[in-house]
Amino acid sequence: MSAELLGRAPALERHRGVPVHAQIERWLMEEITAGAVSAGDRLPGERELAAALRVSRMTLRQALDGLARRGVLVRTPGRSGGAFVAEPRIDCDLTGVAGFTEQMRRAHRKAGAEILGARTVEAEGPVAQALRLAPDAPVYELVRVRSADGAALALERSWLPAERLPGLLSHPLTGSIYELLAEEYGLAPHTAVEYLEPVSADPAEAAALGVVRGTPLMGVERTAHSVGGLPVEYARDLYRADRVRLMVRTEVHR
Repeated sequence: MSAELLGRAPALERHRGVPVHAQIERWLMEEITAGAVSAGDRLPGERELAAALRVSRMTLRQALDGLARRGVLVRTPGRSGGAFVAEPRIDCDLTGVAGFTEQMRRAHRKAGAEILGARTVEAEGPVAQALRLAPDAPVYELVRVRSADGAALALERSWLPAERLPGLLSHPLTGSIYELLAEEYGLAPHTAVEYLEPVSADPAEAAALGVVRGTPLMGVERTAHSVGGLPVEYARDLYRADRVRLMVRTEVHR
């Protein structure tokens, strides 16, 4: 692959208004989009690639850094490192109220769940407030690592009102909780308020998601309500920013 890619290196246009590093980015994106370079492939070394393109390594690094910021490449240091083509990110649409399982179904991926914890606890301040419960009311705390085709994508931590959902923990918890709420309790989430915030993985979160400490994550804080306006879930989810892209669609109402 390396020799073939180097053989297709384009003649770059200088002094034509488009920076050279932007032309390199565009060329590499075209190669990846066309399938000539696949996810997981390692690009040729900087010295070889810069020579084939007839640019300085500094200019090449500008292009590689730009693609890394966009999530197209993953750059790793060391003798065995380099620039690798990243797995395509999965779009998760937050416009509607669709759980992780449904999001993966739409993306034609197989959703999975590893249960890290499932217990009944007392509702603390933010949980009690979000679920409109008295302080110390019983809630189910469910912690799961969610995956797509076996690859960890998100760490979910959810709290659900125990008195409204008796026996919930006795059900299988590796599938869609939203489907369980709908089918067993008639409390399907209908609306949700969500807040997004970038965070860095702490040691425990990094271990759960299989990433290094400090890896960028996207945090989503959510309160979901049933069709009657009853709070049925308060959650704090962490998504791998290198594997998932969160999307919200907007519409102008006249």
